[in-house]
Amino acid sequence: MERSVVTGKLCNSQLWSVVLISFVLCFVLLCFDYSALNGEDTGVTVLENNNFANSVSTQDSKSHDFSSLFNDSIFLLPNNSISIVGFVGNKTDKPMIKSSTKEGEEVKSDVDSCLGRYIFVHDVPSQFNEDLLRNCELLTPGSDKNMCPYLVNLGFGPQIENPQDVLLNNSWFLTNQFLLEVIFHNRIKNYKCLTNDSSLASAIFVPFYAGLDLGRYLWGFNISVRDSSAFGFVKWLTEKPEWKRMGGRDHFLVAGRISWDFRRQTDNESDWGSKLRFLPESRNMSMLSVEASAWNNDFAIPYPTCFHPSKDSEVFQWQDRMRWQTRPYLFSFAGAPRPEYQNSIRGNLIDQCLASKNRCRLLDCNYGATNCNNPVNVMKVFRRSVFCLQPAGDSYTRRSVFDSILAGCIPVFFHPGTAYAQYKWHLPKNYTKYSVYIPVKDVSDLTMNINETLLQIPESRVLALREEVIKLIPSIVYANPRSTLGTLEDAFDLAVKGILERIEKVRSMIRVGKDPSIGFADGDDYKYTFSPYGSGI
Repeated sequence: MERSVVTGKLCNSQLWSVVLISFVLCFVLLCFDYSALNGEDTGVTVLENNNFANSVSTQDSKSHDFSSLFNDSIFLLPNNSISIVGFVGNKTDKPMIKSSTKEGEEVKSDVDSCLGRYIFVHDVPSQFNEDLLRNCELLTPGSDKNMCPYLVNLGFGPQIENPQDVLLNNSWFLTNQFLLEVIFHNRIKNYKCLTNDSSLASAIFVPFYAGLDLGRYLWGFNISVRDSSAFGFVKWLTEKPEWKRMGGRDHFLVAGRISWDFRRQTDNESDWGSKLRFLPESRNMSMLSVEASAWNNDFAIPYPTCFHPSKDSEVFQWQDRMRWQTRPYLFSFAGAPRPEYQNSIRGNLIDQCLASKNRCRLLDCNYGATNCNNPVNVMKVFRRSVFCLQPAGDSYTRRSVFDSILAGCIPVFFHPGTAYAQYKWHLPKNYTKYSVYIPVKDVSDLTMNINETLLQIPESRVLALREEVIKLIPSIVYANPRSTLGTLEDAFDLAVKGILERIEKVRSMIRVGKDPSIGFADGDDYKYTFSPYGSGI
């Protein structure tokens, strides 16, 4: 009897031990499973393959499997649902990514805000840039204008000493429009997403001062001299390993002259310019210049004005001043007649301006007349005008277009090639929002009276146009590279964004096996036609 009681107690003790051990094991397994489900690893996995092969030449449009020639980096996001929370601080800060887990918890982590925006800058031989600046007195042969004084202040030129209460102090300079390539180069040196590792770069910038180089030889030199730097430049560039990655289609350069100056189509000595942009290697690159040609690998960016703000507040202050500016003149024109050009309407516009008496203000820029290179003189006229006439000059485009926008003066265009077909990264696609269009034929046929036509525009539309023009001011100025704007994007920022998007489209074509040469450097015969722009006004 006593034995059975002891045995019963022993069995009960063993049973409770088993239950206790089982409970502990279940608890451990449950905790392990819970931690696995809530892993903290929400980072981005990067798979890289740097085995880039040469892309095909522009001249070869045969069918190929181009996806096998281009192995871009692949960025894999985690399986959790991802959404951008936003930017903390100004545009230079990294964005935060919010990752939603199954339990509804949020885990924030930094990502590289430069992904897809890295730019590698080639260290080109000094003969293609620095030597040109050292010998600046040779940049304008046959002219009494010396370029050397304009090279100070990172290419902005000397600061304007007497703004006469017309300009804001410390932000205005005597800037030469041909120095855009120098201004852009100095600006990109402070670009926040520069990289020394070209394999990480989304774009390759080549600081060849093509415009300054060519300007030395445009008059009185044969074509072999005009083309010599172009041949030497592409030979050096195509031997670099970065060229082989996409055959040059991720490369770009900037020129301070119109792109037509680099597109001489024959080898006749009497023809203008160089053939840089028609060299087979150069066709694979993109060029940003003050005026684009009809070819798809040329892009227009604004002429440099004389306003180079250092901070957002300077831009806002100038915009407010232009909003409240009294404008006694209905329209104005700054320029000179071009009698040597058969189809020029400038003489007609000048005659109409003079006939309109106190409704129009003429700033005569003929040789020996008022100094139209001084922004004080230009802004005195434009800031007091409702409309600014912008006919074509020596080419389709003019710096005066951007001077008028800067002054809050509504530009009046007569040809789509002056702005609408040009600055697509910087000006609205809907041109009726910020400008007035009068077809050039209406003026040349003497069927259009400028004064009467502009008077018929309702006041409500005039006010809306002016406000849109003033809003455009940040996007057409080049900020001072010694500092950075906060929330505003300037002409440089928009140009970089535009070229990065252009190159990414080429990469997308290659990824899906398409020939990247198709359409890359084709000519567009309809780019400067009038039909898309209707009858104007």
